[in-house]
Amino acid sequence: MPLTDAQLKQLQPKEKPYKTFDGGGLYIEVFPDGAKRWRYKYRIGGKEKRLALGVYPKVGLKDARKRHADAKAQLSEGLDPSDVKKATVAAQAGENSFAAIAHEWHAKFAAVQWSASHAKNIMARLHKNVFPFIGHRPVHEISAPEIIKMLRPIETNGHLETLHRTLHNCGQVFRYAIATSRATNDPTYKLGEAFPKPVKKHFSAITDPEELGLLLTAIDNYHGEFVVKCALQLAALTFLRPNELRLARWDEFHYETVEWIIPIGRMKRLRRDKEANPKEVHIVPLSRQSLAILQELRPLTGEGALVFPGFRGKDRPLSDAALTNALRRMGYSSEDMQVHGFRATARTMLHEQLGVDKDLIERQMSHTVDNPLGRAYDRTTFLPERHAMMQAWADYLDKLKAEELGKVSPIRAVD
Repeated sequence: MPLTDAQLKQLQPKEKPYKTFDGGGLYIEVFPDGAKRWRYKYRIGGKEKRLALGVYPKVGLKDARKRHADAKAQLSEGLDPSDVKKATVAAQAGENSFAAIAHEWHAKFAAVQWSASHAKNIMARLHKNVFPFIGHRPVHEISAPEIIKMLRPIETNGHLETLHRTLHNCGQVFRYAIATSRATNDPTYKLGEAFPKPVKKHFSAITDPEELGLLLTAIDNYHGEFVVKCALQLAALTFLRPNELRLARWDEFHYETVEWIIPIGRMKRLRRDKEANPKEVHIVPLSRQSLAILQELRPLTGEGALVFPGFRGKDRPLSDAALTNALRRMGYSSEDMQVHGFRATARTMLHEQLGVDKDLIERQMSHTVDNPLGRAYDRTTFLPERHAMMQAWADYLDKLKAEELGKVSPIRAVD
């Protein structure tokens, strides 16, 4: 049974230390001298470990449970809570340690330059792959051989993409240390040449009309979670990046203009554009078919902010894995189709099957357009043409599904 405040006050010392558990590995240990210390017992890498969470009553039951929940969250992300604690202590203890400077650099840029998910991924990568090895070291004393030794296990495990991302983040920290007069050189310079490059893989995508019709029919007949089904249907119709789709909010939909208006901070390319105005947006014209899906979904999720809430609460978005797993349950492997592949599908088939101009497609996909008109036209112009294109694409997808069912329906042309 979970502990109560009354029980904690009544715990008395004995001849030997003893433990009283609260649940989930959280317990309080009572010592002969009367001290009461919170501990979290967990396993990682097959080893049992314990994390000190504070001394009672300075750390009460509510705070202990909060610290316990934070440690469990770190563990679920593959991080060792003990390593995270050591790195945090090191960061607080020394202004010139790698961990301290990394936290300072991260805080400076996370709020203004990165998305929340990107910022979270960077810090998780540093906590897991870097801080346990060099986090406590003065940044100006760290050498290239230390970096190489640190990265070798990642290479051995074959995680080359993670290795090069970790190396890149370390280089950013070292260069920030140089800029703030706490280091004189970047030991990561040219170290990427000491490791194999990851093989670039394109997202799998279906570009055959008949195969696409089969996939769309499978999605319409999906018997899993309704929210997942709707998300996949809109992925095909709007061809947004998965993260841009998953994080959709109901207040982004403007029915009077029949448009989905996404803030710049949620768009991958736009948030990387140094010239971008923070008030700029990406506009997704909504087809009749997209509106119908939203109208079906609204009674289910409309009371919350998120259009596609996850299974663990209405305030948490649907995960990438939920959409990917749905495709796998329909029989589509990672070599057949990926959620991100809907973008390549639309990009290819809009041009080849419907004859839409490539520049118009690129603008709708929020890609950079190499055009003398420049970036000013990327965001909001050519909206009538884009509205027509998105409706024609939705009608074309309906046509493919109708052909799959043996009922060919007419298709509207792009004006």
